[in-house]
Amino acid sequence: MSTRPEDVQGLTLLGRKAQPSKKLEAFPNRAPGRYYLVTLETREFTCVCPVTGQPDFATLRVDYVPDERIVESKSFKLYLWSYRNEGVFHEHVVNQILDDLVKALDPHFIRVTGAFHVRGGIAITVTAEHVRTPEAKQAVQDMLVPPKVLLP
Repeated sequence: MSTRPEDVQGLTLLGRKAQPSKKLEAFPNRAPGRYYLVTLETREFTCVCPVTGQPDFATLRVDYVPDERIVESKSFKLYLWSYRNEGVFHEHVVNQILDDLVKALDPHFIRVTGAFHVRGGIAITVTAEHVRTPEAKQAVQDMLVPPKVLLP
């Protein structure tokens, strides 16, 4: 299954100068009838405390089962970069990222987890998810569970 020229026609950020952007771009999924897991992860997510302006760092992970569209990774990187100087609580930013990805992709299932580094002695982890197709969520759970070893 190859990438086709029409897959990249609507992409405006890939291959161009990088600037922070809230624009999430997507390309067609060539296997929309299959439940499969896409994972995006970065240890470089940053935002700032909306009160103190102190930097917050997190490992951000997105797991999703695409339907018709897949997020283009450079647009996702620029999207995350747009939060670098934005004052936002951890709980709000994780839910906003989830909402924006759901709007851009309309996936079968998606989960966003932000594991924020210790600041002031407390680490905060926020997980939010959206389920459109319960079977897709079950498929993800089955994929993440190690297969049982059958003994002879």
